[in-house]
Amino acid sequence: MSSTRTEPTETIDTPAGEARITWYPAPAGRARLVLALGHGAGGGIEARDLQALAATLPALGITVALAEQPWRVAGKKVAAAPKVLDVGWTGLWPAFAAPGLPVVAGGRSAGARVACRTAAELGAAGVLALAFPLHPPGRPERSRAEELLGAGLPVLVVQGGRDAFGRPEEFPERGARGASYELVEVEGGDHGFAVPKRTGPTQEEALEVITGAVAGWLGRLPV
Repeated sequence: MSSTRTEPTETIDTPAGEARITWYPAPAGRARLVLALGHGAGGGIEARDLQALAATLPALGITVALAEQPWRVAGKKVAAAPKVLDVGWTGLWPAFAAPGLPVVAGGRSAGARVACRTAAELGAAGVLALAFPLHPPGRPERSRAEELLGAGLPVLVVQGGRDAFGRPEEFPERGARGASYELVEVEGGDHGFAVPKRTGPTQEEALEVITGAVAGWLGRLPV
């Protein structure tokens, strides 16, 4: 008879509404930091990259907290405005910090933007930007690079090679304007890190690139 593991969830009232955290804890006595991850505007914490990190990192001493913004918890189909997202995320921060460990702020797409905008003020140890939406598809002139460059903390960007919201080669050159972030490309990955079935890496290999890069970067953080 098989059993299904259920991760602990926590519902939190924020100024933007009720939000939710699903915890993937590191083994007792081995946790050294918390990686808090927000979702994008087009989906929730079921995203393949978020789930892959939650499945892999706890064994390495990293507690993963997958956060659902109030608009998502409320069942709405359209994401809240950026300022409201920031308020919701900020309201969750005390829960991320409650274990008494350094917290790395992160997320995918819109969640990555939120992390970049708020991390320094909240006292994060670094920022993980998965599928950072550098610009709307087909609109490179509407760059959001300043959000990324303004994080003021160590930043890791993990970007799909064919992401319509910004391919790796479109990002500002590291070292320009003080940019010191690291960037890892997922070959063939789109905005959701899906890869073509007939060429390049398999989906499993693409996810291994993500988890390996994130684990290595977290291991180098001075926390």
